[in-house]
Amino acid sequence: MLFADEIAARRGLDGAWVRRMVGEAQNLPVVTRLMQPAPAGQPKNWRVYRSRFIDPIRIAAGVRFWQQNRRTLERAEQEYGVPAEMIVGIIGVETIYGQQMGDFRVIDALATLSFDFPASHPRAAERTQYFRGELEQFLAWHRANRSDPLRPRGSYAGAWGMPQFMPTSLARWGVDYDGDKSIDLAGSTEDVIGSVANYFKGYGWKPGMPTHYPVRFDAAKLDLEGLLVPDILPTFSVASFQARGAVLEGPALEHKGPLALIELQNGGDPPSYVAGTENFYVITRYNWSSYYAMSVIELGREVREALGRETASR
Repeated sequence: MLFADEIAARRGLDGAWVRRMVGEAQNLPVVTRLMQPAPAGQPKNWRVYRSRFIDPIRIAAGVRFWQQNRRTLERAEQEYGVPAEMIVGIIGVETIYGQQMGDFRVIDALATLSFDFPASHPRAAERTQYFRGELEQFLAWHRANRSDPLRPRGSYAGAWGMPQFMPTSLARWGVDYDGDKSIDLAGSTEDVIGSVANYFKGYGWKPGMPTHYPVRFDAAKLDLEGLLVPDILPTFSVASFQARGAVLEGPALEHKGPLALIELQNGGDPPSYVAGTENFYVITRYNWSSYYAMSVIELGREVREALGRETASR
């Protein structure tokens, strides 16, 4: 129980309470198995990945969510500068608007990953420390809010609620958007919408900036390896981007910030590419994956367009 005593000392918590909560946590071998890294060499496929998140059921659920929460989405867009479709896209990709928030007790998942993270993982030591920090924040947050840390259920990684926030994200970006003096990311759609918008703003979302632009290549000048070195981090000016053989057109030529070349592999077929902006990068702060970010963008767009068609047909 040394870990529990260290938490209590750092956070100024009652040591007996922390020891009891940590002692109540159960080791879940399935969580350790689920955290194993994917087999090496397994090809990525954007079309397959996309099909998991952009489908008629999820789009229809997104339309209902938008209709039911229109005023809150408009308020968040006005106050935080984050488009409603981005907020809708995140919540839809994460949990289908609360339909699949996870069945693991959060304290069990976090404790398992704090003390039994798979040793075969290439970043095992770093990830172990990360989850210990999340477990500490989880306990501190519940103690401060006088809530029971044994009750919440979420993902095998310890995220919970409609937007699947980790404990440190809840503590940093969670918003009481319905004004009831508590933050409920499982039951209050207002708190969920406000918190997702605050998360985006906190990571530097720039109102009015597109997330990405179309891009094609000039084969004679193309330095694809050089363009891909920074990965998803926007690094190139429009001029330096084009100097390496990336061809932009229309509004992209007037873009003022840095760009990144985003590569989306398609299994055995040629990859797809877009020019990602700083706002694209902000989405990847939620999940470090260009495939995830594109799914959020495209789901939000599909829901917005479906909502428009439904409104027009009335």
